[in-house]
Amino acid sequence: MAAFRFDVLTLFPSLFDGFLSESILSRAIERGLVEVNRWDIRDWAEGKHKQVDDRPFGGGPGMVLMAPPVVSAVEAVRDQGDQPGRLIALTPQGRKLDQPLVRELAAETRLVLLCGRYEGYDERIFETLTPEAVSVGDYILSGGEVPAMVVIDAVMRLLPGVLGDAESAVDESFGPDGGLEYPQYTRPREYRGLTVPEILLSGDHAAIARWRRQHRR
Repeated sequence: MAAFRFDVLTLFPSLFDGFLSESILSRAIERGLVEVNRWDIRDWAEGKHKQVDDRPFGGGPGMVLMAPPVVSAVEAVRDQGDQPGRLIALTPQGRKLDQPLVRELAAETRLVLLCGRYEGYDERIFETLTPEAVSVGDYILSGGEVPAMVVIDAVMRLLPGVLGDAESAVDESFGPDGGLEYPQYTRPREYRGLTVPEILLSGDHAAIARWRRQHRR
């Protein structure tokens, strides 16, 4: 089975160093289930200073990502591989990321994630590339790198073989049945006067399943 491919286009590839080298994602990469490629947009910028942003026409605060380096970068990256992949631009103005969208994205084989910075994108980036705009919430971040990590983490959890227990992705919060997760307990059985519900110690799996359904929150 071919690895699910993520391509991340960013001005700060090193921000992903720790994210890619730890925990579940690192193991998925080592096992060949997931491939994550990082691309520095500056590599497609022209001139001695490799400029990727400039002041907005019409005035206003901050800087705007320029169309030429971003468009060239995305087109070059999408030309690699058997198919161009689904292009996602991370931006606060996009479609809100939720679990149904995550399941939709996990059905793909390749995602190309474009990380914004500064005051946003030159509109001609959207007019030329027609990416899907996706937001991770109604708040402002410094750039699209953290949202890209959110997308990668949420999607890779649904890929076959990534989680040790195949039921984990189905049974956790925001699963296909729409319910949230039930209370969980582990050792010790008693802590500061608080005890584990007896039903969870009973060994009656049907009763435990009913209890968990009743206590979803």
